[in-house]
Amino acid sequence: MDNYKVSQIRANTVFTADVYLDPQFLITPSGCPLTLGVINALKQWNFENLSSEGKESKVDTAKEQGEKTEKPDLNNEKAKAILSKTEEVNNIVEEVEEVKEEKEANPEIHKALEEAKNETKSDKSRMEIVQEIYDKYLKYIESIFTTYVTQKKINADELNETIKELCSFITDNRRYVLRIIPSLQLRNKNFLVSHSMRSTVLAITIGLQLRMPQPKLIELGVASVLHEIGMLRLSPNLYMKDTALTPAERNQILTHPIISYNILKDMNFPLNILLGILDHHEREDGSGYPRRIRGNNISLYAKIIAVACSFEAITAPRHFKEARTTYDAMIEMLKNPHHQYDDTVLKALLYSLSIYPIGAFVYLSNGKLAQVVDVAPDNPKNPIVQILGKKDANGNPITAQTNDTDIKIVRVMNKKEAEDVVAALQKLAAKQ
Repeated sequence: MDNYKVSQIRANTVFTADVYLDPQFLITPSGCPLTLGVINALKQWNFENLSSEGKESKVDTAKEQGEKTEKPDLNNEKAKAILSKTEEVNNIVEEVEEVKEEKEANPEIHKALEEAKNETKSDKSRMEIVQEIYDKYLKYIESIFTTYVTQKKINADELNETIKELCSFITDNRRYVLRIIPSLQLRNKNFLVSHSMRSTVLAITIGLQLRMPQPKLIELGVASVLHEIGMLRLSPNLYMKDTALTPAERNQILTHPIISYNILKDMNFPLNILLGILDHHEREDGSGYPRRIRGNNISLYAKIIAVACSFEAITAPRHFKEARTTYDAMIEMLKNPHHQYDDTVLKALLYSLSIYPIGAFVYLSNGKLAQVVDVAPDNPKNPIVQILGKKDANGNPITAQTNDTDIKIVRVMNKKEAEDVVAALQKLAAKQ
């Protein structure tokens, strides 16, 4: 492949072959223009080079050619043959599209999403709606695992369509979905389901920040949902154990990426998904497993799932450890000891959640208590917060953009402080 500098690529340039950011990340297929928006996004993320086996050329437009266009001779026999083939292809495409329309994601989730689109309720109600849909996705993942255990089957078509809807759901409700933290009871009841769901939400959020095209985003979501399915072949006592693993037990745990890979390979899942699952415990410095590969040898999906899983594991409660705050998790991830995680993926996590991640309860310099509800696109240090217990004249929650002067985040509340605040707010809501 030839390398091309992003700084030298003009808007609307097309290539005669697919254009890649790296061997796993397709930027645009052959014949499609690299728009100014895409080029600016690449520059913003400090990507300097693209690669392609094709050559670059400028998109021809009627305006650039002085409005000169040449009409084809439709009486020409060659032209007729081409048009005939085109109509044949169009008919096939239409048939395929009709089949696609008949496919449906999990019906219960699909119905809930359609109902949610018609809701015009308050912020509190919106949060409740998002929680209900989130719970339905949890049940769906549980059904996938149950069906595999009992029937050794996975409905790949339904899973793809469900993940497609999940991507849209997260896009539309990111600031609400990221505020959902699993309870200790839920985690202990079904650790794999809760972990897979939360990791998938984080992975898709990172993928959206990286501007991944929808087909890649869906593949990433599928890989995230299924990345721990090999654990189902192991004893639950291993991954639910509340004491240190013995060397023999740890060796069994280390096999689960390979088991997951083989399970899905036998079901003919795409290679990109298989590698994302196989490599999700690999680390940039080569300290991971099972293959101990490093850097560019690790698939992009695996790099994203690795960051999502690690962040999720730090913040989730377990029966043998206290959950740490999302702020603590973010700081720990950004330290990136020994360069275990991909810097670009970490940056995407940071800009998706901010230094004070969405959902964190904080103290402000003006004496107010608040919860982080959204990120500031250009400044991950100063997120948008919702002032707790305060509403405007219309009864809507009051939000504010934090800064380095009058509305500054002083510190994050610890777990006990946050629990007390939530309890107080619930009592207040019950009285109203």
